[in-house]
Amino acid sequence: MKKEGTLPRRCEIRIGLTVDVIRKEDQGSGNATRGTVKEILTNSFSHPHGIKVRLADGNVGRVVAIIGTDETEEKRK
Repeated sequence: MKKEGTLPRRCEIRIGLTVDVIRKEDQGSGNATRGTVKEILTNSFSHPHGIKVRLADGNVGRVVAIIGTDETEEKRK
């Protein structure tokens, strides 16, 4: 999977968002893992390889794409 465009910045990532991440063991193949953000692990505004997060299922990886909004935002609409 190639990265298209720019990677999401930390300010664009929130707990509860559905995202695609590249786990460390998948860096060579580029296989993305989809999940819901449980915790944001990178403190800086941006990172050249993506912001590191922990997903609800326990996987840790760097965000390459934001897929959907969080559930609380959807309920407000």
